[in-house]
Formats: sequence, C-alpha cells, structure tokens
Amino acid sequence: MQGNYRKLADLPLVIPVFPLDGVLLLPGGQLPLNIFEPRYLNMLDDAMSGERIIGMIQTKPHQAADNQRPALAPVGCAGRVTSFAETSDGRYLITLTGVCRFRAGDELPVRTPYRQVRADFAPFEPDLREDAGGARTAADIDRLLVALRRYLDHRGLAIDWGDAESAPSDALINSLAMALPFDPLEKQALLEAETIFERKATLTALLEIDAAAGDDDEPHSIQ
Repeated sequence: MQGNYRKLADLPLVIPVFPLDGVLLLPGGQLPLNIFEPRYLNMLDDAMSGERIIGMIQTKPHQAADNQRPALAPVGCAGRVTSFAETSDGRYLITLTGVCRFRAGDELPVRTPYRQVRADFAPFEPDLREDAGGARTAADIDRLLVALRRYLDHRGLAIDWGDAESAPSDALINSLAMALPFDPLEKQALLEAETIFERKATLTALLEIDAAAGDDDEPHSIQ
C-alpha cells in the first residue's frame, strides 16, 4: 500500500501525465524533479490544488499521435507530490512518490497545456499492497549483486555497498531500476515487469548484458 491509497477506488479516473523519456518511477520509489516549463508549472499548480497525483510516462519511439504529439507508452506510474518547493526564479522542485502503475487509456481533448489520460490501475492493483514484493531471502539477490558489481566496474561507477547489501531486496531492485542509466526501452521493460521477481530477472539480465559488452561505452554517473 502506497500512502493513503488502499484500493483502486481511492485513485482518480483521469490524471495529468508528464512524458519524460528515460525517467522511471516505480511504486514506493521517490523521484526528484526540477519543473521549469510553463505547461508543467501549470500542471503542478493544478495538481497541488487537487489530488497531487501526476502520471510519469515515456513515449513510443518514432510514433506520433494524431495531433503530432509523441504517442504515449502503454504503461506509466502515478506518483503523489510528497515534497514541494518554489525557487526564486519560478521553478518548482518536487518529489514524486510512486503509488501505482497504470495503463494509459484514452487521452482527453482538454484545454490545459499539459496532457491528461484515463488511467486504468486495475491491472496493477497489487502495487497498492505493502507486501507487493513478497518475502525474499538475501540469497535471492546474490546473482543480481554479482552482476551489479561487474556493471559498475565496466561503467566506472561506485555505490555504497554497505547500503546496497543491507537494503530490503525489493527496495534495492526498484532503486537500481530507477537510478541506473538504462535506455528508454530498457526502462519501460523494467516498469512493465509484472512482479518484483520479474523485475529482478530483467534487471539482472540488463546488467549482465552491459557488463559483457566490453569497454566501448563512455563512463556514466549515477545522479
């Protein structure tokens, strides 16, 4: 269960969406955002006066909707604004806490400068339960940690291994999926993984493939 959302009926039927490729929000995860475009400042103003819910979603590559705007990916994740600050130059610094994934239904023909969709949360109802990840032992992520170490070495990255090895496995899986510099299609695959076990398998495979690719890539940094 995420926040005060205990059942599907607690969630709005229509939500504003923030299309942002390469950015992933997962249930329970926290995503800091720096909002400066006027249309999204407008979106935040409206969200803060309402249910504080925003849907993070990617776009389909090389596909445009009828109005020439990029077509939206089929699945996104709704988050609630849990931290909000305004800067002296008019930007909003917010934190979205992931609540539940959704299937993007019809896009509404609205007058707002930002996009809004009908959100179908039903396929992802387990996201609302505290035990959505299920019980696991440390041995469950041994292969993931081995793959992570090789991936980080290959990319020239470093993390706090004490924190990584002591974190609950579902929290570690989700935080890595959100933070590591995977491409948009890989991020979407992690988002759409039905269970935490499938996400772990997908994440492990991505780490192993990247580490096996050689040293051709330039080093990245984790923000």
